[in-house]
Amino acid sequence: MDKKIIDEYFLIFSKGEIYSKAILDTERLLIEKALEYSSGNQIIAAKILGMNRNTLRTKIKKLNIDIKVYK
Repeated sequence: MDKKIIDEYFLIFSKGEIYSKAILDTERLLIEKALEYSSGNQIIAAKILGMNRNTLRTKIKKLNIDIKVYK
C-alpha cells in the first residue's frame, strides 16, 4: 500500500477507524492474491501466507471472500 492510499484513508475514515480499515483491506488483498496464485487451493494459499489453513478459512469467511472466483 503506498503513501497516496494511506493519505486517502485519513480523509475518508474517522479517527479510530483508520488503522483497522487499512489492516483489513491489506489482509484482503494479500489473501486474494494468494488464492489467485494458488488457483483457489486454500492449503497452498495458507502456506504462501505463512498461516494455518483454518486461520485462512476464518479470515476468508470474516472478509466475505468468494473463493469460487479463484478456482
